[in-house]
Amino acid sequence: MTISTLITNGISVSVQSLYRPEYSRPLNSHFLFSYRVTIENRSESYVQLLRRHWHIFDSTGNKSEVEGAGVIGEQPVLAPGDSYTYESACNLITDIGKMRGTYLFEKKNDNSLFEVEIPQFLLVAAFKLN
Repeated sequence: MTISTLITNGISVSVQSLYRPEYSRPLNSHFLFSYRVTIENRSESYVQLLRRHWHIFDSTGNKSEVEGAGVIGEQPVLAPGDSYTYESACNLITDIGKMRGTYLFEKKNDNSLFEVEIPQFLLVAAFKLN
């Protein structure tokens, strides 16, 4: 497992993905990947995560997008120095893919909005690595 990290506007986003064979059905072209995201507020402001926008790619060239409020039903507020970690999952029809995206944050001191990049990370079934 590798960790992809990117810092944008004082917000660090690190992502680690994991193939989940117990929930996958390769013979039916169903591959499940989980991913853990850690968001660290390295800025001087209180910030709130408002929205997410994911770009999901499989190895056949298919692209899908997921956009919505918060993450896993939450819109966390992070004080300077705070971090927030959550886990989620993604289904693909291939055993290799990738994801990237953005979060929309609000600075609480002046209500200004800003985007934070989510680093691109790979989704690879473990048996492809042997």
